[in-house]
This record gives sequence, structure tokens and C-alpha cells, in this order.
Amino acid sequence: MGEPRVIRVVVVDDQQAVREGLVALMGLLDDVEVAGSAADGAEALELLGRLDRVDAVLMDLTMPVMNGVEATARVVRDHPDVAVLVLTTYADDGSIAGALAAGARGYLTKDAGRGEIGAALRAVVAGQLTFGAGVSGQVASALSGRSAKKDPLPDRLTAREAEVLGLIAAGLSNGQIAAELVIGETTVKTHINNAFAKIGVRNRIEALRYAVEHGLGRGFTA
Repeated sequence: MGEPRVIRVVVVDDQQAVREGLVALMGLLDDVEVAGSAADGAEALELLGRLDRVDAVLMDLTMPVMNGVEATARVVRDHPDVAVLVLTTYADDGSIAGALAAGARGYLTKDAGRGEIGAALRAVVAGQLTFGAGVSGQVASALSGRSAKKDPLPDRLTAREAEVLGLIAAGLSNGQIAAELVIGETTVKTHINNAFAKIGVRNRIEALRYAVEHGLGRGFTA
């Protein structure tokens, strides 16, 4: 087996001291290499257009010129192979929902340590969803808050399929969903396959975005 692939990261934060601190912190991770840094979303996009390979962007949300939500949406659209991991001060429902709807694969707050940031970077680059300690509950709250309108089930989803999508959006694995709903993991996979086929998504990232846009969460009621 060869050496593990080094994750190339662009750090985006408008505060110079924070940005430089994050660059230094990333330098302490053996499998992470900082490809560049930017002070706002527009600068980050320009940088991504010039660099040969970037695996992930560590994205702040509140920035001048172009904020993190808009920048995340642009990265997802223009650089689909680049994963966005939000690292921000804010953990309110609106910030989380906006970032996830834009296509972020992970969400951490700035009290996260080096180990947590490194683990989250590895997860999002591998195509997984990841949320920091204390944020998973906020993700579920943001989604269930949007579901208060009690809109009709979209795309002929059953109530159980909608519930499973909401749990995917909250970052739960198939095994955790099975335990949460007290059903078998094979049944969970069946619900996921059926739901993905109905809503036209191919993976958990696309399913998360769909769940945010349609207000599916733990609080979902038909």
C-alpha cells in the first residue's frame, strides 16, 4: 500500500489572525496540506480557479464581498469535486440551514480542536456528512423548524421515507437510523433506495440538500 493521499485544503476566513492561526493548525496535521488561504468567498473562488488540486475548503460564513453561504454554493456548482467544511462562530438554525442548503458537507464551530477539524476534513473528502459536537442537534432543529408548515409529502414520499431522509440530513449512519427507528438496517437501506429514486438524488450529500430545501427533519409530521 502507498502513502495515504494528502488532503489539500484552502482556508477561508476574513480575520487575518484567525486565518493565519488555522493555516498553522492545519500544518500540524500529517495528512493535510494548506494549498492556499483567502479573506472572502470571491477570493477563494479565484484561488480555486488557479490551483491544480484542492480537496476541501475550510469556509467561514460571515465575510465581506462574498459570504460563506454564497461561496459554498459557487464551489459546489463550479468545483463539484471540492468538499466544503464550514468552520464558523455561529451555530444558529438559520446559519446551519443556509450552509447545508448551499451544499456544505460539514459544519463545525470555532471551538473545535485540531483533532476534530482533521477528522471532519477526512470525512467530507470521503463524501460523508459530519457535524461538530452540539451542532447535530441544531441541524435537526433547523430542519424540523422548517417542517412546521406541514407541507404535503413531496414526490410521493411515504412518511417513513421522509423521516429517514431527515435523519440522514442530521448526519446519522444507516445503523444509527435503524436504532433510532427500531427497524432493521436492511429496511433502512430499502427506504433510502426508494426515497433516492423518488427524489432523483444519488448520494447523501444531495439528499441532505433536498431535506433542507423541503423541511424534512426529526420533527416531520405528515
